[in-house]
Amino acid sequence: MELLKQHGVELLALGPSDNMTYLHGFHPHPDERPCLYLITPEREGFLMPQLNAEESRQHTAVYLETYADADGPTGALTRLLERLGLPSVRSVALDETMRTDFSLLLLEQFPSAKPLLASAILGEPRMRKDAQELDLIQMNANIADNAMRAAYEAVRLGATERDIAAAAQDAFKASSADTAFTIIAAGPNGAYPHHHTGDRMLREGDAVVIDIGARKDNYHSDITRMAYVGTPNETYRRVHTVVEEAVKAALTTARPGVRASEVDRAARQVIAAAGYGEHFVHRTGHGLGLSGHEPPYLTATSDLVLDQGMVFSIEPGIYLPGRFGIRLEEIVAVTATGVRVFSRLPRDLLEVPA
Repeated sequence: MELLKQHGVELLALGPSDNMTYLHGFHPHPDERPCLYLITPEREGFLMPQLNAEESRQHTAVYLETYADADGPTGALTRLLERLGLPSVRSVALDETMRTDFSLLLLEQFPSAKPLLASAILGEPRMRKDAQELDLIQMNANIADNAMRAAYEAVRLGATERDIAAAAQDAFKASSADTAFTIIAAGPNGAYPHHHTGDRMLREGDAVVIDIGARKDNYHSDITRMAYVGTPNETYRRVHTVVEEAVKAALTTARPGVRASEVDRAARQVIAAAGYGEHFVHRTGHGLGLSGHEPPYLTATSDLVLDQGMVFSIEPGIYLPGRFGIRLEEIVAVTATGVRVFSRLPRDLLEVPA
């Protein structure tokens, strides 16, 4: 609530999301029924579908204004706004991950209000992880390391991308983590940074991008490593070395007081100097925590100054259409003097006999 006063915002509205979890430790099951956590500088309350109310009361003492499916949410929302003392507001910060129909339902009550994004209020504190959050991210990184080892074991001539993904998913499940994604991209598919894992069988000479992540106790993991079926050719080895040097450059640059754009530039300059600048087609990194992608973002245009406790990926890549792609990714936390790397798994190329 103090954050709203600092930003001069009269109302913060969150749907069932990571933002709600950040402030409240939980969020109810998200579906099409409007569910809103409304916060003013003085009061707070939930608009809650009746079917989620009883379970939600096990997690919160905040007032719940409930409604039945037969009645719909409009009347309950009006009552809640009256309870919160909100006949009108001039500004409302909306959860950017919330359903549009939830936002419109609320904005209909305040047609003249200036809409803002919740990240303007919550982005700053969420970026700075405390010791407990860092421990949870480390736990998830350890689980991801084990899942990557399982994926390595599945890399063999004739295996499919789905086979490797399944091995990682099974390892995540064994650690009671929920798989968030498994991007397995073999051969020319590796040139697509967000390839949809499919049925392509691994062939001799295939480079294999293995990008996996999961979630346990609300926090995420994310790691990318490379494998190769057979003996890598000279071109592959050269490009792999360039990407590794780009990772090292970014790791060396990241520290408190440095702008996010400087870290992006450090990685990008290495790749450009090697002649592959046009093939590095995405930002250098993204924040990670309750969400798999959250601020800070390491882009060429970001003026954000890095600070201790910020957690993000460093993942430069080179993508050669029709041939292969290479991406290496670490999740790091900014420390007093540099960064801490969460993964204990080397970035060395896994070479699998053909």
